Amino acid sequence: MSHNSFFAKALRFIGIVFMALTAGFTLLGGAGTSCAALFPTKWDTMAPLASFQWLYILFVLTGVAIGIAGIRATVLLVRGTPTAYRDTIYSLVAGVVVGVIHILVSRALRGKSMPVDAVVYTTVLTLVIFLLFRIPAIWQGVDYSRGKPAGPLAGGTAAMVVGIFTLVIQFMMAPTHTWNGINYGDAFHLSLSVVGSVLVVGGLFLAWAPSKATWLAARQPGHDLAQ
Repeated sequence: MSHNSFFAKALRFIGIVFMALTAGFTLLGGAGTSCAALFPTKWDTMAPLASFQWLYILFVLTGVAIGIAGIRATVLLVRGTPTAYRDTIYSLVAGVVVGVIHILVSRALRGKSMPVDAVVYTTVLTLVIFLLFRIPAIWQGVDYSRGKPAGPLAGGTAAMVVGIFTLVIQFMMAPTHTWNGINYGDAFHLSLSVVGSVLVVGGLFLAWAPSKATWLAARQPGHDLAQ
């Protein structure tokens, strides 16, 4: 497979978008665990976690750290740096390991583990995608460290995906975070709305501005369209 073929570019684009989504989900999931880590006795369903509060604080810290590492890996993928793929695999494996431990502990203590399950399933799917990329016939085209960076379109799309996800996550989590009619997944409504909106607008500008500049340049007198 040629590195510059449409199929290879599409696969690199898909990998970046899935990695961005996974990193954002992991970061938000880690931060969201803070309700169970800091106030386990506030809700009857969380009370069994009180004796293991220290462990859930670790889940918060590791979840946020892995999410940040995933965002960093996404940036490296967009830039096409030599360590991008390696760092991506490291963050995904760490996410799966910590996530599985989190699931097992939560199910043992309170009988359920959502929404951690969804984070882990997303991470596993992304990990499988990147492992499939290592198939030799595919890797020679996908290899993120070769050739030019993925470009502003991939980076902008990744930012928009994370932004949209940030805007809707508080509503997606309502079924598992509603007690006494209150959706505690919406506790950071303003912060999530601001961050999500900035990511969507910034991602849209990043993806659109270069193509707009190219289009305007092509309309300048004397511009050679064959260049």
